[in-house]
Amino acid sequence: MHPATPLHTGSHDLAASAELSRFMAESWAPSALPDSVRVPAHAVTPARRARLSARFPGERLIVPAGELTVRSNDCDHRFRPHSAYAWLTGLTGEDQAGGALVMEPSGAHGHEAVLHLRPRSPRVDGDEEFYRDRRYGEFWVGRRPDLAEAERLTGLRCAHLDSLGSPPGRNAATDPELAAALSELRLVKDAWEVEQLQLAVDHTTAGFEDVVRALPRALAHPRGERWIEGVFGLRARAEGNGTGYETIAASGAHACVLHWIRNDGRLNRDDLLLLDAGVETDSLYTADITRTLPLSGRFSPVQRQVYELVLAAQDAGIAALRPGARFRDFHRAAMRVIAEGLAEWGVLKDPQGDLHRRYTLCGSGHMLGLDVHDCAKARAGTYLDGVLEEGQVLTVEPGLYLQPDDETLPAELRGIGVRIEDDLVVTAEGARLMSGALPRTAEGIEEWMGTLLDGQAA
Repeated sequence: MHPATPLHTGSHDLAASAELSRFMAESWAPSALPDSVRVPAHAVTPARRARLSARFPGERLIVPAGELTVRSNDCDHRFRPHSAYAWLTGLTGEDQAGGALVMEPSGAHGHEAVLHLRPRSPRVDGDEEFYRDRRYGEFWVGRRPDLAEAERLTGLRCAHLDSLGSPPGRNAATDPELAAALSELRLVKDAWEVEQLQLAVDHTTAGFEDVVRALPRALAHPRGERWIEGVFGLRARAEGNGTGYETIAASGAHACVLHWIRNDGRLNRDDLLLLDAGVETDSLYTADITRTLPLSGRFSPVQRQVYELVLAAQDAGIAALRPGARFRDFHRAAMRVIAEGLAEWGVLKDPQGDLHRRYTLCGSGHMLGLDVHDCAKARAGTYLDGVLEEGQVLTVEPGLYLQPDDETLPAELRGIGVRIEDDLVVTAEGARLMSGALPRTAEGIEEWMGTLLDGQAA
């Protein structure tokens, strides 16, 4: 084992005898990765690194993958590399913990990108990591590429992680300017990224269909919300890396809690289910879709009233998307519809002002990509106060959250929460609805649910 690498053995492990160490180093067949294997983003990462290089001429840049985080005692959380690291290297696996991309200044050539990582440990006498290290050992957590394999995978020069040390330079984990630049460079998606996001959306669509088919069993379970969460999670793990964020499966008044992830409630056929979920692909791009479904298969009159106001708000928001529009325009368009609707209902005396925010609580969308709330470190002038550009991908997700104890509301409206969220890519003409395979209208949802449930019965 490299002398600077600690051995993470369990507290009850016995020391290995010299005889065992010699025996473990013997008689292993070669198991090299195929020479043809490359990371899926291999063709597009050089241009991304060149754009970063141009932003910081002559400066040493460090983009770490991140470290393992303890969940409890000696169990770690599942590792996911930092999004900027994945974007620049194409490496997305759990074996990237501790890695770092270093952009070394290189005169007229801008920068040389050097990837520092923890390579596969050699199976030689005296190196016990591969069979004794519970955190990094190959027999415990799986194989890592060696340095030569990593170079073929990524097209980058690779070096052992221990050679990195603690060098000076801008570090994306601690330097706000570098972190902002890495977010801003990702605001406009390349064609490959849009393909990955469409794949995430398509898998998410399948997950929503799975949920509808599972409703009879979920309705019978005392924790129906968790049944829903589990059904969607199965699709996410089967088709991709998992969910891109914690699934919100909120029934009844739980839908009025914007980030309800406890998902411990029973389902009631008379209630709505707000399902906010997204599959993250193996390349780490995530969808983010919300549908609010009548658990009976049919909206009640008051549920339909709320739903159709939110849908009208979303329609207005989507119509405001186009290159050159201000990012905040679609939110303002959606909120005008919400405020006017609340005034028509008599909930508000006047649609002017911001009193409607009592019932909406948050913005109506965000950028989408490697992170569900993508590019969040970007400066306000380039994102929140900026203008939309062709190739940006974002969500439009207005909602109404009518709290069960809100005495400003008539009793029949209390406890209803509705959000409708779709993923869109900005085009030269406006925006393309990436999640259009899932119905949005009340009638469309009822027909879609009926078809899925009838087909299951057949």
